[in-house]
Amino acid sequence: MKTAVVGLGAMGGYMAARMLAAGIEVAALVTARHLAPLRQHGLRLVADERETRHPIAASTDPAELGRQGLVILAVKATSLPSLAPTLAPMIGPETLILTAMNGVPWWFFHGLDEAQARRPIEAVDPGGVVGKALPPRQCLGCVLHLAASLPEPGRVVHAFGNRFLVGDPLARGSGGIGRAADVVALFSRAGLDVAAAADIHADVWYKLWGNMTMNPMSAVTGATMDLILKDDDVRAFMSRAMTEAGAVSQRVGITLPVTPEERHRVAAQLGAFKTSMLQDVEAARPIELDALVGSVIEIAGRLGVEVPNIRALMGIARLRARQLGLY
Repeated sequence: MKTAVVGLGAMGGYMAARMLAAGIEVAALVTARHLAPLRQHGLRLVADERETRHPIAASTDPAELGRQGLVILAVKATSLPSLAPTLAPMIGPETLILTAMNGVPWWFFHGLDEAQARRPIEAVDPGGVVGKALPPRQCLGCVLHLAASLPEPGRVVHAFGNRFLVGDPLARGSGGIGRAADVVALFSRAGLDVAAAADIHADVWYKLWGNMTMNPMSAVTGATMDLILKDDDVRAFMSRAMTEAGAVSQRVGITLPVTPEERHRVAAQLGAFKTSMLQDVEAARPIELDALVGSVIEIAGRLGVEVPNIRALMGIARLRARQLGLY
């Protein structure tokens, strides 16, 4: 399966490096600032206190890479509306599109609620431009449970975790594997701890449930995860927002498996960790506030669920990000 990763940030770089290390051919679509370091040093991965280097075919031009069997999207949600239409040379009618991104994906309602699927989620797909360029019927979901950073272009530092859940949104209720079987096999060959997701919509929402509160809270406060979770009032506020998000998911048949406090205890095991949004703030990059929070507010409005705590979190984080020029 001819494979290309779009975006060699921390997540995309980690996945590509693991595939290359296993002898799996993979190309990459990157921005110009990544090209020279990749050609000079290859893709570098620091893991288990050891750095490895992997030559990779990289380009800034989708036409140069050509049509793919699998396109792995590992870019920031903020870039996707402008990027998606440019990917046409890589996307054929049989190309599988795997989303390895934060937040609610544009295809979220497909296979879940067909009435809602007829309308784009404007927070992540304004005007439906992403869905037109990347048809939901060709999309697969991937939820990543790992932490990594990109201190410089072409150099990924893995912190912890190696868990991947891959599922077919259109196979919900029938085992979830569907068209994802080949991707699960590919990731397994790469040494990734991969499992087929029986309900990728639920797995996406479960990860979002924590990211929706933890990421913006870290962006506002500048605090690491351990400090945020040790503050009783902050943690209680996040729990109220998570309870509202749970009420939203219930309307579309997704029941979250634990309470907010139980979810916090899982997160606390990660220690003094910087969220991806805090890393973006520190690097002066636009933050994924719409994909993580704005999308939940939009979906709640469609389903008639009041979410005052989520709205408060969105307002506070949005104001801070605007002051920094990141939203």
